[in-house]
Amino acid sequence: MADQTDVAQALVAAISAAVYPNGIGAASVTGVTAVIYAGWPNAATLNADLTAGKAHVSVFPTATERVTQPACSDWMAQAIPSSTLSLTVGAGTVTVAGTPAAGQNAAVLADGLPVVYAVRAGDTPTAVATGLAALLNAQRPASNVGAVVSVPGVRKLVARVGVGGSNMRVLRRQEKVFQISVWANSAAARDPLAAAIDVALAGAWRVALADGTNGTLRYKRSVQNDAMENATIFRRDILYAVEYAITDSASATQIVAEQLGVAMQFATGGQYGATTLYS
Repeated sequence: MADQTDVAQALVAAISAAVYPNGIGAASVTGVTAVIYAGWPNAATLNADLTAGKAHVSVFPTATERVTQPACSDWMAQAIPSSTLSLTVGAGTVTVAGTPAAGQNAAVLADGLPVVYAVRAGDTPTAVATGLAALLNAQRPASNVGAVVSVPGVRKLVARVGVGGSNMRVLRRQEKVFQISVWANSAAARDPLAAAIDVALAGAWRVALADGTNGTLRYKRSVQNDAMENATIFRRDILYAVEYAITDSASATQIVAEQLGVAMQFATGGQYGATTLYS
């Protein structure tokens, strides 16, 4: 799920990319070294860095927010991982290959009757084949030699591999205002840095969040504060509203076999009234 901390970190990443397009080991776009982080500055650290000629860029969530979509959405499938296991059907045989990984399911349907083996960490193709053969053998004769499962006399043989993934739903969408503050020891150091950040965020218009969703940016206002210039602190606040989703996630598994429960009801009539029988 994403919350305001994830949004703040995403803004930090976007600002860092704008200020240090060639990486933090290279010079910044303005030539002034900038420390970029989520949260409010520590006064002692800020003063020491400003004295040393460094600038600070802080990203802080304000109290201003509003709900933009209160309703909960349906569950949606997220990215489905690829299977690392394969099952190949031959004449009365199923051959297991690939690299088995926990969270995958190997299914075999012999004449419509399914068995499912849940792959465990450390399994080999032979281990998967042995597990399938044991499950099949509870219904009909079956065996395996290495990674090949044999089912004598079977008329129809189907093999499937399912993987585990996750579903996500949006619990609500909300918009929160974040204050991006540029702190420097002079207006000459502050202004180009603040301008570069504002241009980058205005051009980006959205940021990628940790849960796979995006936050949408909307410029609110900018405030310049030179009241602390006697303390050699020049500050500009750039405020952006970010609309993002509060999400929930749950594990999910692909369906590899279907099972139906059938209830039959018979009604009979006679001298003493109707009688209902279940099976």
